[in-house]
Amino acid sequence: MGKTDYPITAAVRFLRAHKVDFTPHLYPYAERGGTAHSAACLGVDEHKVIKTIVLQNDRKQGLVVLMHGDKQISTRNLARHLGMKHIEAADPAQAGRRTGYLVGGTSPFGLKTALPVFVEQSIWDLDEIYINGGKRGFLVSVRPEALKHLNPQTVRVAV
Repeated sequence: MGKTDYPITAAVRFLRAHKVDFTPHLYPYAERGGTAHSAACLGVDEHKVIKTIVLQNDRKQGLVVLMHGDKQISTRNLARHLGMKHIEAADPAQAGRRTGYLVGGTSPFGLKTALPVFVEQSIWDLDEIYINGGKRGFLVSVRPEALKHLNPQTVRVAV
């Protein structure tokens, strides 16, 4: 792809500013298609497609968890790990205000508001990941080390 063949999002600007090598991947977005759809479109293992999930704690403070596409987050285990009573998904409007992205196009890179980021431990073991590039129907492939620019904490909360 040429430099103008993909959207220049806040995520792309972040990756460029941090000199992160990435490969853009466009695919036809499907409402409620999730990572299974994007993985099928790109011909990759869904385990390598990483979801960016915006959550909030019992004080309504936002946080982001990066999780394998074929796994779910145990919010109970995450809350216990963080010493909190309760963690739940942020509603789409709140997630959009915090991140600057639409649900289905949320990237952990270039967030509008700095939020703590948590990465499922087994993501670090992959050779390459596919993660949202900041727009619906747009993923970027990067090495997991690119996530270190987010100053994340590693967690084990997959189920």
